[in-house]
Amino acid sequence: MKLGIITAFPPSKVTLNEYGYHLVKHWAAHPEITTIYLYCDTPDAKHHLDFEHSDKIEVVPCWKFNSYRTLSSITKAVKKTKPDHIFLNLQFMKFGDKKIAAALGLCLPKVLRLYGFKNTVLLHNILETVDLSSAGFTNNPLLKKIYNGIGTLLTKLVLQANTVAVTIPKYVAILSKKYRANNVVLVPHGTFDIPETPDFTKNDEIKQVMAFGKFGTYKKVEQLIEAVVKAREISGEQIRLVIAGSDNPNTPGYLKNVEQSYSHVTNLVFTGYLEENEVPRVFKDSTIVAFPYTSTTGSSGVLHQAGSYGKAVVLPNLGDLAELIKEEGYDGVFFDPSNTESLTNALVKLIQDSSLRQQLARKNFKAATAYPMNKIADIYFNIFQKNNEYEDGMVYV
Repeated sequence: MKLGIITAFPPSKVTLNEYGYHLVKHWAAHPEITTIYLYCDTPDAKHHLDFEHSDKIEVVPCWKFNSYRTLSSITKAVKKTKPDHIFLNLQFMKFGDKKIAAALGLCLPKVLRLYGFKNTVLLHNILETVDLSSAGFTNNPLLKKIYNGIGTLLTKLVLQANTVAVTIPKYVAILSKKYRANNVVLVPHGTFDIPETPDFTKNDEIKQVMAFGKFGTYKKVEQLIEAVVKAREISGEQIRLVIAGSDNPNTPGYLKNVEQSYSHVTNLVFTGYLEENEVPRVFKDSTIVAFPYTSTTGSSGVLHQAGSYGKAVVLPNLGDLAELIKEEGYDGVFFDPSNTESLTNALVKLIQDSSLRQQLARKNFKAATAYPMNKIADIYFNIFQKNNEYEDGMVYV
């Protein structure tokens, strides 16, 4: 099979590039995949093809974030290379934070079908579960109605793919009921590379709390910084706080402003953007992974990573995080995202109770190792094969 993959790919800083990297890595190792056309967004950079069988991959840089030409440029590249099947690694702001650019990219599943190319979409979030205010879209009630209407139209276009995969059972129910879609399947998010079994008994003298992601909209770190300062006073422990990641595209300059505002806080580290090979270190060095979220916009790759490195977590019991915990077996100490004292207490509880940390770390590692990425890649390959077997290319559920 010649497989086409539309995704951001490292060293891109566009969302979901890490997920694309790990899927490509495992599909490259699949014996029945002979060629991978990587339709990516980074034309001038050295791509991270640092894995076995990367000789199967033909890099086809053909789109840019916020470009109005994305729809035509990707379609042109696909028509030229003619893959047997196409996989699209999508979420609603995948192709831009400008609304028109983002919307044009989401027309791809429909347009590719019109040109005769069978395709499978992984849709990481759906607009019905996104808080538009917290996610940085708009606070205006009228604009919210407009965006929801546009979101419904775009979702219908995405659902024109042969198969649409989602990672949370609730998404399947919503898409099936609201859109009467019968081509939606549940595929777990999966966990990136599973390291060796961690040392769960490790008890660092300096406890490191780490938050990972793109910050500024529904992920904000001011409350976490203040909670760590209070946790130091209450516990008497040395606690280092690491903010690992970069700004959300909708909030440029956010982390720089936070760093300046809290320059008086000691043992506070801002790493900036991390390359793929730097990510394991920040997880391994951490005692606790914190989720300073006010809402959620899809399945949490960070929670899966924290589990794979055997880490205890503090997190709000809301939205898609709550769904993941319920469905996949993760666990943590929960806090009220509107209350700094609640977050402080959650941190102190984990800092002081090493046996609880070990218990949660073991449970999260078990949950993570249930769905390694090679297993997820095989599930998708079976979907590709079934799509290609059907004359109309649809896999019905």
